[in-house]
Amino acid sequence: MSELRWNPLLGEWLATATERQERTFHPPPDYCPLCPSKPGAFETEVPKPDYDVVVFENKFPSFRRDPPEPAVPDSDLYPVRPAQGVCEVVLYSPDHHATLAGLPARQYLKLILAWTDRYKALGDLDFVKYVFMFENKGKEIGVTLSHPHGQIYAYPFIPPVIVRELNQCLRHYEATRECLFCDMVERELHDRKRVIVESERFVAYIPFFARWPYEVHVVPKSHVLSFLDFDEAEQIDLAIVMKQLLAAYDRVFNKSMPYMMNIHQAPTDGMPYDHYHFHIEFYPPLRQADKLKYLAGSETGAGMFINDTLAEEKAAELHALVRPEAW
Repeated sequence: MSELRWNPLLGEWLATATERQERTFHPPPDYCPLCPSKPGAFETEVPKPDYDVVVFENKFPSFRRDPPEPAVPDSDLYPVRPAQGVCEVVLYSPDHHATLAGLPARQYLKLILAWTDRYKALGDLDFVKYVFMFENKGKEIGVTLSHPHGQIYAYPFIPPVIVRELNQCLRHYEATRECLFCDMVERELHDRKRVIVESERFVAYIPFFARWPYEVHVVPKSHVLSFLDFDEAEQIDLAIVMKQLLAAYDRVFNKSMPYMMNIHQAPTDGMPYDHYHFHIEFYPPLRQADKLKYLAGSETGAGMFINDTLAEEKAAELHALVRPEAW
């Protein structure tokens, strides 16, 4: 049963998705549902012997195009809505043992083109208000399938973190007539203490207000709202910067770095969002090679993060691990 339930304490929706309890959990490589289907073997989610980048609807979705009616009645105190939306899976490579960090930059470009296509197609649905691309990588994040993949959620509302960003960006614009992200990029490029990777069109930096030790934001230098605003040069530039960053991540502890990747862009509800700015946020959960940054009482119960590292020190560490990457 999937449905949306309103939290009156926080003023936000949450979803129930009971069918997800049955989703595949760490199958052996020979039974991975995201690998290509091999002749004579069981048929996977991709009924082809090979593929490049693939997008398909999630078999265990949190949202559905035609959702069932909620299991409980609606009320003034506790509103309930059908969980209408779309959940998709994005496969980066047919190689079960690959990671996005290990793929060439040209594969990132294909992925960016796929993201752009899905942002447009899903955003055009009348019930979709926000298209969210993300990746959960590593068992430390709770990933149940190790095959290199990400996900896309098309929400019937603007999710709360994005609402807060939109509101902060609007306040900044009304006070200064400047974009908040453009101002932050200018400050980061001036200070240079937190910059990890810089190209002609993008900059990746640990934010001044980083909540995770190795948190990095990738931000275009030009004021763009979504993938639809990118020209070809920006698409290629983003591919190279992402490749450099993720390869550097894997050098931090000489192992594949787990992370959450979240792509933030303008909502698709038809309203103007010229005060907003496309960006990608990475949250690796490791603070040391064998220690996690846990979301404990202050983070989870109060919503206040405590970071026991300095952004400037971690930025210098990451910056020193960046290498030129072949296309």
